Amino acid sequence: MRIAGAPISWGVCEAPGWGVQLPPERVLAEMRGAGITATEFGPDGFLPDAPADKAALLRSYGLHAVGGFVPVVLHDPAGDPMPAVERALAAFAASGATELVLAAATGRDGYDDRPDLNAAAWRHLLAALDRISERAARAGVTATLHPHVGTVIETPEEVDRVLDGSGVALCLDTGHLLVGGADPVALAERAPGRVAHAHLKDVDAAAAEAVRAGRRAYSDAVRDGMFRPLGAGDIDIARVVRALDAAGYTGWYVLEQDVMLAGADADPLADVRASIRYLEAL
Repeated sequence: MRIAGAPISWGVCEAPGWGVQLPPERVLAEMRGAGITATEFGPDGFLPDAPADKAALLRSYGLHAVGGFVPVVLHDPAGDPMPAVERALAAFAASGATELVLAAATGRDGYDDRPDLNAAAWRHLLAALDRISERAARAGVTATLHPHVGTVIETPEEVDRVLDGSGVALCLDTGHLLVGGADPVALAERAPGRVAHAHLKDVDAAAAEAVRAGRRAYSDAVRDGMFRPLGAGDIDIARVVRALDAAGYTGWYVLEQDVMLAGADADPLADVRASIRYLEAL
């Protein structure tokens, strides 16, 4: 299987105050030691800023660059997302990465609250997605929209609005879809042709429901282990993989268990290894 890693499985995240941030030397070494040979970049500042240096560091650990998560504000006419996209594409070109994973950021810090969009903001967002998709394609990169808790694309209705109103491909993140109220298995089965990238994570459904109902903050739920190793939560990950494979999916399966670490002595590698064993067993 085309299994890749992601620094968020080691607690490395772009959100302010997101726990202990482990150094790249430890994360990349543990990733490679677990048998992973490809990875997403992680947030800005985790790897070197210069595209050539970023690519060289990954190569030094024997890791292929898959691409990266790029949160950008897409709904506000006062801001232009293209400079951030162009910076990402420059890093991709230097390392051969091909997956631009967009999140429709709110413009606020963190993922615990988000605005409602009016019709004009939706039109601007959908047009921006198509514009970015076209620009990425010219660079040999596939742009995908990642539904994500705490962004402006979170709920099933918002996901459908993107699929109906734009041509952008989808990053199927099983965990964020479930927390947002969607059924990731059903989405994989009804729209596999729109999926160009996959983030696999399992979820404690009761914790997800508490976040969805507003009884728990998203960040608190993550800190308490809402996201689980594959096979240890309530999502039928095997069925998702079967649906995508049956439809001819040829992209990556990124192991992306969002965790928040309390200290540098934490051992996120154990969960990563458990998820790898689950996928290999399929």
